[in-house]
Amino acid sequence: MARLLMCPPDFYGIQYEINPWMDRRRGADQARAREQWDHLRRVLTEDAGAAVELATPRAGLPDMVFTANAGYCEGGLVILSRFRYSERAGEEAPFQRWFRGHGFQVALLPEGMYFEGEGDLLPCGEALCGGYRYRSDIRSHLAVSELIGREVLSLELVDPRFYHLDTCFCPLDSGSAVYYPGAFDRYGRRVLRALVPDLIAAPRKEALRFGCNAIVVGRRVVMNTGCPSLRRELEDRGYAVHEVELSEYIKAGGSAKCLTMFLDRPGLHQETRSQST
Repeated sequence: MARLLMCPPDFYGIQYEINPWMDRRRGADQARAREQWDHLRRVLTEDAGAAVELATPRAGLPDMVFTANAGYCEGGLVILSRFRYSERAGEEAPFQRWFRGHGFQVALLPEGMYFEGEGDLLPCGEALCGGYRYRSDIRSHLAVSELIGREVLSLELVDPRFYHLDTCFCPLDSGSAVYYPGAFDRYGRRVLRALVPDLIAAPRKEALRFGCNAIVVGRRVVMNTGCPSLRRELEDRGYAVHEVELSEYIKAGGSAKCLTMFLDRPGLHQETRSQST
């Protein structure tokens, strides 16, 4: 069973601007954000069959709801994030306490080496793909590789709207992934084409709806609404797609995947793509 970490949106809001999506003048509707978060949690537990554990939200940390950025977990080891922006640095201590309190071994990267967790580090088959430039340092990839004994393929992000890897890249199984080509430089696109036999390009309009920011639990994909092309591509490959409206979180530059972190991700290395007939 996949096990995910989420954090209730008790204190979520647009209180600062650290990416192109954020606008304090527009803000977020807190009641609607809560409804959307609750819906996502229900879909994950009732439809996708995942187990969800909850971190305790903290006042003054509105982006703590985006648990993908808390760290990266593999085999009971959590590599804790070091946030580039001071506005989010306060999340590090409560997440560290949560992981230690729930039996995880926690590794800390050196001071000044920025790494924003599962937002910028995603397993794809036997490989680990790491995004860098806007939030995570490329130097963190070597440090992470040494901690977990797996090579990290570094991918430079070139569009500030797609500032984390999980906003523009979604591994489906060992041979398939969704990505938005415009978020990567030429070298990064070449790396992904060599790595992933079945690479699905998201249309620009759907990438801006955070269609690549999806949660994959076995053969089920949970994603934001408004991505009909990607939905067809996924269903043609035998995936069951569950759509959840997450408009209030897009205002902060996040969507489904940003709101979850995998504590256990069973079977990703061994899965093989089932061709539809």
